[in-house]
Amino acid sequence: MPSSSQSQQRRRRRPTCTCSRLIAVLAFLLLSHAPSLSFAVDRSKFRTCAQTSFCRRHRNGHSASLYRYKLTEWKFHEYKKTSAAQGTSAAAAGEEEVKADGTDAHQQQKQQQQQSEAGADPDAADAGTGTGTGGGLWNSVVSRVLGKSAPGDRSGGGPLDPYVRGPAASLTATLINTSPTTSTGVGESLNLDVRLHSDGVARVRITERYGTSASAYESARWTSDELILNEEEMVGADDAEIVTSTARPTSRDGDDEQSDNGNNNNNNNIKQKQEDDKALLTELVGTVFTATPDQPQADLDNYVALRYGGADHVLLLRLEPFSFYLFRRGGSGAGESSYGMPIVTVGERGLAHFELRRARDDDSSAGADADATNTDDGENSDAVLMDDDDYIPPDDDDDEEEREAAAASGGEEGDKHGGKEIVGYWEDGLAIYADGTREERPVEDEAEAEHRKLLEEQSPDLDREGLWEESFGGHTDSKPYGPTSVGMDIKFPGSSHLYGLPEHASSTVLQTTHGAGAKYHDPYRLYNLDVFEYELDETMALYGEVPLVISHSVAGGTAGIFWFNPTETFVDVYGPDDDGGIGDAAGHGTTTHFMSESGIVDLFLLPGPDPHTIYAQYGRLTGRVSLPPMFSLGYHQCRWNYRDEPDVYAVHAKFEELDYPYDVLWLDIEHTDGKRYFTWDSNVFPNPVAMQQKLDSQGRRMVTIVDPHIKRDNNYYIHKEATAKGLYVKDKSGTKDYDGWCWPGSSSYLDFTANKVRSWWADQFAYDRYRGSTPALFTWNDMNEPSVFNGPEVSMQKDLRNLAGVEHREWHNLYGLLFHRSTASGLIRRNPDKNIRPFVLSRSFFAGSQRYGAIWTGDNAAEWSHLEAAAPMLLSLNVGALSFVGADVGGFFGDPDAELMTRWMQAGAYTPFFRGHAHHDSKRREPWMFGDETMIRLRKAAMARYALLPFWYSTFREAGVTGMPVMRTMWMEYPQTEPLFAIDDQYLIGSDLLVKPITAPGVTQTTVLFPTADRWYDVDTMAIVSKEGESNGVLSITVDSDIDKIPVYQKGGSIIARKLRLRRSARLMKSDPYTLYIALDGENKAKGSLYMDDEETFSHEHDGEYGVAEFSVSLGGNDGLIENKVALGPGWEDERAKDSLLA
Repeated sequence: MPSSSQSQQRRRRRPTCTCSRLIAVLAFLLLSHAPSLSFAVDRSKFRTCAQTSFCRRHRNGHSASLYRYKLTEWKFHEYKKTSAAQGTSAAAAGEEEVKADGTDAHQQQKQQQQQSEAGADPDAADAGTGTGTGGGLWNSVVSRVLGKSAPGDRSGGGPLDPYVRGPAASLTATLINTSPTTSTGVGESLNLDVRLHSDGVARVRITERYGTSASAYESARWTSDELILNEEEMVGADDAEIVTSTARPTSRDGDDEQSDNGNNNNNNNIKQKQEDDKALLTELVGTVFTATPDQPQADLDNYVALRYGGADHVLLLRLEPFSFYLFRRGGSGAGESSYGMPIVTVGERGLAHFELRRARDDDSSAGADADATNTDDGENSDAVLMDDDDYIPPDDDDDEEEREAAAASGGEEGDKHGGKEIVGYWEDGLAIYADGTREERPVEDEAEAEHRKLLEEQSPDLDREGLWEESFGGHTDSKPYGPTSVGMDIKFPGSSHLYGLPEHASSTVLQTTHGAGAKYHDPYRLYNLDVFEYELDETMALYGEVPLVISHSVAGGTAGIFWFNPTETFVDVYGPDDDGGIGDAAGHGTTTHFMSESGIVDLFLLPGPDPHTIYAQYGRLTGRVSLPPMFSLGYHQCRWNYRDEPDVYAVHAKFEELDYPYDVLWLDIEHTDGKRYFTWDSNVFPNPVAMQQKLDSQGRRMVTIVDPHIKRDNNYYIHKEATAKGLYVKDKSGTKDYDGWCWPGSSSYLDFTANKVRSWWADQFAYDRYRGSTPALFTWNDMNEPSVFNGPEVSMQKDLRNLAGVEHREWHNLYGLLFHRSTASGLIRRNPDKNIRPFVLSRSFFAGSQRYGAIWTGDNAAEWSHLEAAAPMLLSLNVGALSFVGADVGGFFGDPDAELMTRWMQAGAYTPFFRGHAHHDSKRREPWMFGDETMIRLRKAAMARYALLPFWYSTFREAGVTGMPVMRTMWMEYPQTEPLFAIDDQYLIGSDLLVKPITAPGVTQTTVLFPTADRWYDVDTMAIVSKEGESNGVLSITVDSDIDKIPVYQKGGSIIARKLRLRRSARLMKSDPYTLYIALDGENKAKGSLYMDDEETFSHEHDGEYGVAEFSVSLGGNDGLIENKVALGPGWEDERAKDSLLA
């Protein structure tokens, strides 16, 4: 149980009061002695699906009847082998265009261009914008600066989408909503394009039509390609070909000059091509078509396919009803030469939806659709056109709602605060009053609960709430574009194990959320939030998100999807037996249903076929983990807060005295001058430079916290300059700087979506700007979801605007990543040669955060259940390609006893990021605080970590090259061993160490599942524990695991390098010798590698200054062979350079 002050003062820091009166000070004193509360999230602060209009509207197929799509007027763009750079237009790139009717699109180019410019031709090709000359950057500049598209690339009759990056489109088309009753009440059409990558990835984008006389808006929906995607490595497939059931020309130029024989050959080629295409379509369609009495056979004309990647991959599109299927040669149930069942099916259940932007009252902005889309009372037609008699209004008091809304913004006396003066807010969003009391947690009214249940259960044609504005927790979200949700169902045939969608405090395997017997009632929510006192075994949102799902099965191998949409998203998981009533032919499999509040449908299909390949594919999309500096892989000692310089020196000296290894000492926000970041409280840290230099001289670094909220104080140089330069996020009008509440009190928030803001922020880390900083000081980014204590769900209002006028709802989940990225850039930029690797820890994240530093799991508790949850959470993050991750050792809240602290230190030593941290109300818990016996155990765990630093460093290097996670689920290395697929209480570090943390009290023995494809050695004794057996088998063995032992095993056939000299930091180990631990396999062979560089600069990337040693051992009879082959980078081929760097 938490202490009284801990539970009332909330998660991390005492609230800041801007009122100078004594009564406000008394308020804090009174609250510090309030009754204690147990650890439990205040659920009233965070929305569920049932409280979220777009999720309620589209979940369970409620809106399916409003969205029935047909793909039409498709056009194929065939790259010639000598194609120009990606991103150019079809004609400029030397493409051949084939239309749906098989004719040459270039023959009608002039006519199409005229129609396109008139806004009448939905067929005009969008060849995409990408890398290379004439590509995305140039087109983007033209479009944004001149307000028109660059020549050649148009989409659906409108201008170029200025945001898309990467390979050009291989197929463009129009999607028509054929439902007799659409969500807008009028006809709806969308643009679709398919972009194929050379590694087998397929990207399908569905966007609004814009910039034409038939559309209401002149601009595309904002998307974030250039902020997230790894454009340099996204290479288009130059061998894509169209597969249809009808003949089409295969050559164009010079036809008139061909001989009769040539024409005959060409005709024969066309005939053979048609026969081959028909045979392929017959094979593919046969796996997905379900016969009915009305249609006993499939109509091949209703399908078109794209074959690419050396013919190893096929994307099959069904025209009506629209759906698509990804096939991989040798897929589920197939031989090596055929495709078998699809590995991913999309849209099969008919759950696709795309709500178009629309104008509510302004006819002038609604274009040609204005009259049709607005009802007589000015309210836009919502789910379907209906009679008012059908509408069930909520049982609430509108006047009371208005009063509550006014109260949230400091309104009238009769508000929910009872007229009390608000002097601050807790992190959970509850107000602090000047009289020393605090706002109570609200209790949901029974009538409201009943109404919410009704909304969840009733059909969407009765649910008009939340279309044009939505209220929650006293906050109202205006929606100037109306409902803009998008969604899609995605199935993995033959698979019963899905992984991904971090971050949630739940198992690594995704559990069902839909249907009878579902594990969870609510879908997984992806919306970055500061969730105070989060609970375990939940689908509710936490600090970050990666919308990546990986499927794995024995028959189908590994496949995945990346739902590239950073808006609030809910994901339902349907079990293999929950077919949604459609009885699809693609067989049993697990289905996900993605529902996002806004954005576009931008879906990357990752074909695998194995874990290593799929992470290489994903790495080319979002980047791979950056190699961290060696010191950051050591132990980090943190607390909120080390009080002053004497406290820092005392802690450091005790580590020195006990020969206890550590590398970094951390300072929380109390080190600052009144929560003004980049400053120091001179009363307690008068000589920060000398302090850092002292620790640096003994091989240690320091970290200080820098959060994104900026204190609104005109005497604070950061705020003064940011205001003058106009760098803050704006209110919903787009004119005033947003004012929210966080640790400093009244705060503003920088707009990190803007490049100029990111660059300005990076400049603040310069040594002459951040006074008191040195090269030995690194950074911790917290509260970057962003956290706003008095905002909805403890975050920003969704209708705030960035500097480009884009609403916060569109980029909310990117904020933490962009802040993290900007900070990392600042730590690089502050050094003249920009050659020192940064270290930045972030709480919030998105896809691609692996490129910028470490992530931790937030504010856990000193409880056995949180230790048990740590491994599944960290594995889930690694499934999302976030490798440099950890959980606070000992738990942030509360006070661990000696046993829990020991077990957590042992477990933490075998996780990628290794930090101990504690709340300011927790007892001091430095390793020596638990007595000598426990200190020795804790030191032993830390020493094991330091001995393995060469192995950790080499594994991170592998992750940076291949994309494979550092901390791996068992199935990643044993993809054919099904008993391991759901295991998340043991895991692998790289491929060679198996770890089984002890997560319960009083344990002296535990059970480990050993893959029998390999033998396993105990790392402490190097005794064989498990020998080889069946190639895909598992052996369950009970092993000893008393308080001095964490079960860790080295795989037979591996060689792991260690450093065994006891040192007090990683830097002091730099020149120490290596010791090789050789674990022979059943054939008395082993191999391994060791990566080496200077451990702190970018010279390994910039100058090729590195070396890789490849070890191999083969013993037989009375002789054997031991080899060490060293490959040096070009910068280390000069031995003198290598020797000087290692000295």
